[in-house]
Amino acid sequence: MTDADAVPEPETDLKPTLDVEDASNLATRITENVERVIVGQSDAIEHILITLLARGHLLLEDVPGVGKTMLARSVATSLDGSFKRVQFTPDLLPSDVTGVSVFNQKTNEFEFQPGPVFANVVLGDEINRAPPKTQSSLLEVMEEQQVTVDGEAHAVPNPFTVIATQNDVEPGRTYELPVAEIDRFMKKIRLGYPSETEETELLGRIAGEHPIDSLEPVASTDDVRRAQQTVSRVTVREPVRSYVSRLAAYTRQNADLGVSPRGAIALVRASQARAVLNGRDYVVPDDVQTEVRSVWIHRVRTGGDRSASLIDEALDRVAVE
Repeated sequence: MTDADAVPEPETDLKPTLDVEDASNLATRITENVERVIVGQSDAIEHILITLLARGHLLLEDVPGVGKTMLARSVATSLDGSFKRVQFTPDLLPSDVTGVSVFNQKTNEFEFQPGPVFANVVLGDEINRAPPKTQSSLLEVMEEQQVTVDGEAHAVPNPFTVIATQNDVEPGRTYELPVAEIDRFMKKIRLGYPSETEETELLGRIAGEHPIDSLEPVASTDDVRRAQQTVSRVTVREPVRSYVSRLAAYTRQNADLGVSPRGAIALVRASQARAVLNGRDYVVPDDVQTEVRSVWIHRVRTGGDRSASLIDEALDRVAVE
């Protein structure tokens, strides 16, 4: 593998990376553990794990009450990580999310009080209910994994993933997310309603003690960091990189707003994680084709809401070489 074949990541003091088989088994353990709580959402769990292993963030757009909070909390519990939930409302301030410096009269100094964004898994619930100024409080931390307050940078825990939900039921009471913020989410998915069989199973599970109360970790945050390193070292050959570039170029030529270079990088990283879940240390075009819809659906803007069909069109018309 050459330096050009993988997306470089900064050096760390972690233990040796997991091999691909161990990283894949780690994802399987977490998935099976989360499924003890969440019924019928194996695809959504997989999307979250790919996002986590690829060091990304996830946007969930769905109706209230389908288990978004429980899903995020189950993932955090499974990897023995911290979990915080932020309820976005019109009166929420940026400092309510990131934290604030408070004057300590005993020490005669200002002390930083971390906000709820300081956790391994952060759920931003109904993010589009807050005004743009508060929404933008997540821009730095999602990109840099740090918060700057009064000129001082504070690193958030590692691993770090934001799972944000959008309320699409009451559009008249919400604010549109800025394009710059949407572009920082690696994936956008919907959970949807469970089937009749799945809902029956769900009702049976919560009739007594809720299964989340007895859920135990099956991995550590150190395991996740090592798996993230494994993903970052997955080979991405030039033909695959060229394929991603040509797909991105097709969206730019045929949409009102096409995929940014950040979006192309996100697709490569998600494809690396997909390869690991499939037990490979190299990316193939099938990985790209599997990931492209969830990674680009929120990045492509077209008239008449044709984003999904345009991505499918790109897959049909851009040849794999």
